[in-house]
Amino acid sequence: MKLLLHICCAPCSIMCIKKLREESIDVTGFWYNPNIHPYMEYRARRDAVRQYSKMIDLDVIYKDEYGLDKFVKSVSNNIDKRCNYCYTDRLLETAKYAKENGYDAFCTCMLYSIYQDHDKIKEVAEKISKEIGIDFYYYDFRPYYKEGQEEARRIGIYMQKYCGCVFSEEERYQKRIDREKIKEEIDKDWEQYKKENNIEDLTF
Repeated sequence: MKLLLHICCAPCSIMCIKKLREESIDVTGFWYNPNIHPYMEYRARRDAVRQYSKMIDLDVIYKDEYGLDKFVKSVSNNIDKRCNYCYTDRLLETAKYAKENGYDAFCTCMLYSIYQDHDKIKEVAEKISKEIGIDFYYYDFRPYYKEGQEEARRIGIYMQKYCGCVFSEEERYQKRIDREKIKEEIDKDWEQYKKENNIEDLTF
């Protein structure tokens, strides 16, 4: 089978490629991720895929489009549902390229992540498969998540800290921001309490 594998990042691709190759599937990677922002993050992930693909002798097709403006416009009316757009956009481009270039099927490394909406990804991919007229090769890569992360660390490949878009970055750091705000409020309240009760700082 000649399969086009959508790659969202290098660490997520490790076990996907390994498992597909174990089934004697001829895998080609496909990079299309206009959801990743800001640009330096986009470049870091793209270049990590380039680096890793050379290490394992994997051909990768790059549809190299940094799409902050288009992405934000497309999800601005319903930011909470942005992932649906994100899944559809990337999988549609993958399926279309696979169909137009003689591949037997398409798949995605997003099926590896334990943090993504796995069932929604599968649902979207199956719908696109019927619309475009090319097979979707479903594989649940999640059981190999830990192994893939350990291998990524071992080889020193770039590992991202959030899903990809600016909104997921905000979510990633919001808890830290909230903790800092709480600490500031506690410190402020304590200072006020000391002032009202003539308490001096304790020294040891």
